[in-house]
Amino acid sequence: MSRPVVASLDLQALRHNLSVVRRAAPGSRVWSVVKANAYGHGIDRIWSALKETDGFAMLNLEEAILLRERGWKGPVLMLEGFFQAEDLALFDKYRLTTTVHSNWQIKALQNARLHAPLDVYVKVNSGMNRLGFTPQRLHTAWQQLRALPNVGDMTLMSHFADAEKPDGIREAMVQIEQAAEGLGCPRSLSNSAATLWHPEAHFDWVRPGIVLYGASPSGQWQDIANSGLKPVMTLSSEIIGIQNLKPGDTVGYGRLYRATQEQRIGIVACGYADGYPRIAPDNTPVLVDGVRTGTVGRVSMDMLAVDLTPCPQAGIGTPVELWGNEIKIDDVASCCGTVGYELMCALAPRVPVVTV
Repeated sequence: MSRPVVASLDLQALRHNLSVVRRAAPGSRVWSVVKANAYGHGIDRIWSALKETDGFAMLNLEEAILLRERGWKGPVLMLEGFFQAEDLALFDKYRLTTTVHSNWQIKALQNARLHAPLDVYVKVNSGMNRLGFTPQRLHTAWQQLRALPNVGDMTLMSHFADAEKPDGIREAMVQIEQAAEGLGCPRSLSNSAATLWHPEAHFDWVRPGIVLYGASPSGQWQDIANSGLKPVMTLSSEIIGIQNLKPGDTVGYGRLYRATQEQRIGIVACGYADGYPRIAPDNTPVLVDGVRTGTVGRVSMDMLAVDLTPCPQAGIGTPVELWGNEIKIDDVASCCGTVGYELMCALAPRVPVVTV
């Protein structure tokens, strides 16, 4: 029998979440963001569940080629554009839309030999200070690109740093409006948070990522509890050992947890080598046989311990949900001082993945 830890992907939930996005932004087309191997879900496993999207957005050229080879004929947006001028031959062959955020990319497009023009997303830096032309530089860059025979349709793009807050896009929108004055161009500005909470930023294309997978862009599940979004990934395992502690007994490396009374604990086949966070503190939520309880002691490479006080019926082979429909990945991440994005992307290759 194989080790019991497994990640289950609910493809119907993925399709449902895309419909939630469409209801939130009914006047916009949707780029489904599948970067980081579809946020750890596996692009090859899930893309067909999102085939009703208007386009896919990602970073890796290899993943874009995979989509084309699997039969996707719609738009593909490369969110960081091309990394070397030589990449443009493959952008041309596979008909990929490229982001342009730097002067050297304009020069590369000018010098490239393409069979047909490439559609371009011109990125303006509206305060994130990662990629993009400054607002003062945008008009010049736009006109330079517009003059190139190798450039087809052009769209203005930006990315919000703080869209999960009620006024989090206000300053960025001012910069974008000033930068785009007179261009009269299509726009793609909204990430997951802006798609849900800032309809004034929807424009022509929205770019949802984390919400497609059923987690919150703010990192707090309660912020999307009434949105209709459903978790896609469930990480589950089983109890493989039972320990009966006496007062004073300790659990795990470093003896960080010490029992204050007689206590029964279960040992679960899941650890940090599976992608569960090593830094998870005591009482990180876990579901054992349908009962909510918490972890105890330090997470090991292959195992973690859970308190069985609320579930005395649990024994060897009892099912455990680490995150999923009942234990929200955002709640686990919050206990660990991180966000659900990281836990999804950290799912280890050794964990079997099944689609439901």
